[in-house]
Amino acid sequence: MNTVNISLAQSDSELYEIAQLAEEIWHEHFTPIIGEAQVYYMVEKFQSYPALQTQIKQEGYEYYHLYSSHTFAGYIGIHPEDDALFLSKLYIKKDCRGQHLATAALNFLIELCKKRGLKKIWLTCNRHNNNTLAVYDHLGFVITDEQAADIGNGFVMDDYILTYTLMDTVHQPR
Repeated sequence: MNTVNISLAQSDSELYEIAQLAEEIWHEHFTPIIGEAQVYYMVEKFQSYPALQTQIKQEGYEYYHLYSSHTFAGYIGIHPEDDALFLSKLYIKKDCRGQHLATAALNFLIELCKKRGLKKIWLTCNRHNNNTLAVYDHLGFVITDEQAADIGNGFVMDDYILTYTLMDTVHQPR
């Protein structure tokens, strides 16, 4: 069984590793969903090393490495809010999917929310990202809204908003 370790990215080199993995995952996973041009634009705008630095230093985001055994398998990006945690990014490398890393990540985030007094976790997910929507459904997230956000350069993020309301127990998938 794989050991899952989640650690806060604290150095520039750790943040740079996340940005490199983001580029790999985004091109592999999202090109069939939103097209190559939008992937390039979104990686540069939201997932590049300078974008991640700005999000941390100016906007209060936190980034975490997700390890499966000793393999850098993915990353988490969060933004704490008044009573909720915005799960901005949870991405797992293709060859590490199916190892219950999303469940481990959710349990980590639930404990983080409890420590911080937050009552829910919310995120946005592309309406056509069917596999990921199924994972979030399995984890107990519910579609609570939808949005079409203009992100510039003629591109729109066409998303569902999903919410997970915290309970007093550790999450067990349905």
